[in-house]
Amino acid sequence: MSVVNLDVPSIPSSYSRLAARQLGLQSRDVSELLAGTRLSVDQFLEESTLLSADQQLRILKNCLRIANDELFGLQLGQRLTSPTHGALGFLVNSSPDLLAALKAFQAFLPTRMNLAQLEIVVEGEWLALSCKFDMELEEALLRLLSEIFTVSFFDTAEFIVGRPLSEASICFMHEQPDYAAHYEAFIPATIEFGADAYVLKVPLAVCKIQNASANHESYRMALKHCEAMLEQLNSNTSSCQYQLQKMMLSHPPGVLSEEEAAAAMFICKRTLARRLKQEGTSFRQVRDEILSQQAKGYLLDSQLPVEAIAELLNYHDSANFRRAFKRWFNLTPDQYRRQHGAPEGGWKT
Repeated sequence: MSVVNLDVPSIPSSYSRLAARQLGLQSRDVSELLAGTRLSVDQFLEESTLLSADQQLRILKNCLRIANDELFGLQLGQRLTSPTHGALGFLVNSSPDLLAALKAFQAFLPTRMNLAQLEIVVEGEWLALSCKFDMELEEALLRLLSEIFTVSFFDTAEFIVGRPLSEASICFMHEQPDYAAHYEAFIPATIEFGADAYVLKVPLAVCKIQNASANHESYRMALKHCEAMLEQLNSNTSSCQYQLQKMMLSHPPGVLSEEEAAAAMFICKRTLARRLKQEGTSFRQVRDEILSQQAKGYLLDSQLPVEAIAELLNYHDSANFRRAFKRWFNLTPDQYRRQHGAPEGGWKT
């Protein structure tokens, strides 16, 4: 089992803002949710803010204390639809089938949540998905995280398969709660409590049902994006560069400013610049590395016009994108496509 660094911010705060909305909290009430996290309300409300595992768990504990509804975890799970997972959610929704979607979650979960690991095992005609948390959790938190994950999974699976997964089964590690009768309204499966491990089983044949919403090109581009995110994040998780990359990859391309990034790290812009310089890089270099790799991926893995790629990367003027691309690769986008293996028939530019 991997060791989680509880102090390194890497979890998007958007999940916790969804929890705040589920609790019905107004901005003036959010401070109660943040007790013990060392976060200000302004920092929490910033889209660019990342949370450490310790802060995320503290917020979840506070949710349990504040909530006056025993179904809070189940209801929050319904809010965590695929789009809330950023590029990973886009990859899952465009996957060819549920099996590919589960493998995507297994591979790229670290880019969104470093509290758990997923394991997939095929046992005869069944697929078993187990979830292992990377730290000891008290019963209430274990139950909450398990409920959130399970409901989110079944909603995603229903989108891909096109119907509820009534033939699935789920084993929970937590004991049967008083409100267990309500589980069937959220989880269309056979349920067992007090198991030695969290395991979800689905017939393998169901996992291979074709996704009616599958899109090969969207899947391929999202896969490239997630792979780039994982590669970047696997470098040095304690570095300032890592934290900056994580923030940039969790936002639309090129929109995160240096001031916003520094504020999310609870430091000033000058301190951010100094730390990046000590690591041999700069804010612009990190941004350009990410944008250049995304631009290259779009050029080589799609038939999108250069103007459309510029728009995807948030360049409001394609001429500015072309100049940036020439600076990165010493070639124009059109030249780069021609020199790096355009398919037969050429590209539409």
